[in-house]
Amino acid sequence: MKKITNSEIPVIILAGGKGSRIVEYTRSIPKPLIRVNRKPILLRIIEHYIKFGFKDFIIATGYLNNVVDDYFSKNFEKKENAYIYSQDIKIKTIFTGLETMTGGRLLKLKTKLKNNKLFCLTYGDGISDLNLDKLVQFHLKHKKSATITTVRPPARFGYLKIKKDQVIQFGEKKNVDVGWINGGFFVFNHKIFDYIKGPSTFLEKEPLENLSKDGNLKAFKHKGFWQCMDTLRDKIFLDNYFKNKINII
Repeated sequence: MKKITNSEIPVIILAGGKGSRIVEYTRSIPKPLIRVNRKPILLRIIEHYIKFGFKDFIIATGYLNNVVDDYFSKNFEKKENAYIYSQDIKIKTIFTGLETMTGGRLLKLKTKLKNNKLFCLTYGDGISDLNLDKLVQFHLKHKKSATITTVRPPARFGYLKIKKDQVIQFGEKKNVDVGWINGGFFVFNHKIFDYIKGPSTFLEKEPLENLSKDGNLKAFKHKGFWQCMDTLRDKIFLDNYFKNKINII
């Protein structure tokens, strides 16, 4: 059997939400276009995939989709309905509805993916140093319909150990003290569409829950850097991270 390469695997980036927890920016631009140290987080995500040989990108837009199109049209040449990042790297923006949920956005792209054996999916607001080669190979090895990248959530609060009102230990909480969560980097084959009922389906609810019940969902544990941008605090953290020239992608 011919080995599949990353260049043959399209990458879906969900970029249609309203970003209601960071309204300082999202009143005028969609969250994926918020700049992290002078560059939109969406472009940083794309460039991370490019680093691992991915060449075909679909941005699933919704809220302020015209702003996303304006950004790409001003910064990249467009040919045959795709923006040209470089000679062989193409980015398409596809409007998937204003009120469509995450699973529904993916479902609306089903016909666009009919010729692909598998595809990657991520959100337009998460940064990581995830090794995407290892993620894809893990998925191929286990031959399941879906692979989810799991991460330790960033620690934000210190901890106290108390005995009879006496603080007996105080310290900074470590990531290893908490469980694994959805890190937002997926690999799917076409069976995922059997689990999505319609535009109001949240990918993170029934589809992933039922895949898990069916024994058809594998977890790829990522222990390196990961940070989503839900709030202004997250945005400031990522700004500083890049300004300090820490090489995360």
